[in-house]
Amino acid sequence: MDWSHKLCIAAFLIVASAISGIHGDSVVSGTVFCDQCRDGQISLFDYPLYGANVTMACPNNDGRVTNWAEETTDWIGNYAMRFEGTPDLSSCSVQVSPGGGQSLKGCGATTGPPKPLKLMFRMFDMAMYSVDPLISQPAEPMSFCPRSISPVKPPPSFPVPTPVVKPPPAVVKPPLPRSPPQSPVPFLEASACPHQKWRMPEYRCYWKVVTPDTKVAVVFGVIAARKYGTDMTLGMGMLGRGEAYRTLLREGITALLNSYNSIQFPFNSLEVIEHMNWAMMGSTKNALHTAIKFMRANSGNGRIPCKFTPCH
Repeated sequence: MDWSHKLCIAAFLIVASAISGIHGDSVVSGTVFCDQCRDGQISLFDYPLYGANVTMACPNNDGRVTNWAEETTDWIGNYAMRFEGTPDLSSCSVQVSPGGGQSLKGCGATTGPPKPLKLMFRMFDMAMYSVDPLISQPAEPMSFCPRSISPVKPPPSFPVPTPVVKPPPAVVKPPLPRSPPQSPVPFLEASACPHQKWRMPEYRCYWKVVTPDTKVAVVFGVIAARKYGTDMTLGMGMLGRGEAYRTLLREGITALLNSYNSIQFPFNSLEVIEHMNWAMMGSTKNALHTAIKFMRANSGNGRIPCKFTPCH
């Protein structure tokens, strides 16, 4: 994020604070990913993790580290911790708590190292901190993850004193993403489906990360709650038409679903949410422009097909 974006966020928060009359707070936010390949970094095989417990620890005056707060990630792997006033959090760190809940679905065996807080801005009585992505890992790498090739010893240069000729050792090849050893991975295939397809009952099984009953405010945040209300669901939002912000919501929800369904979709889930928030804060023209960009991506730009098959 460049400085112009940071200044826009700061200006928005200042105006919101002045309008609502509330006192300022310090906010710490970040995202947790499931590191499916256990390589310690975010890759195309990883996804935002729902239901992970995140703990923030800070040193006391005597040097001992204590836990200040704990939060759970939402449907898109995000967490946010809020503190009254502007305490100095520069020496604090955040880490995924070991174990976690049942919603981690096998991705809570081990956790990555703690990450320090980064001050984004401090202004008047408000402060905002960000944290680099945290990771949680399964007990073993997934079967579709690339594997390193073990070195093969060269055959001996001297004659082998036996009449039986043994074949050379076989070279172990890594599994190809398009043909995993156990089952296909549709997530790796290019696919883009319009909102009409996502609304059909026969394709309901493709709603894997969120459901039609999930609230728009839970997925897209506070700005969406103010724009569309707290009772609006994703299923209701996909019926919107005839107005720029309704069209934006319909295409934004569709783009989010497509980003969950295919790693090759032009926008990942975090980019969809970021574009949505900027469009909701902008003018009607900006909202319509963003909606059109999402609509083109959801249609595959005339090149990427929708690879839905009826659910059984």
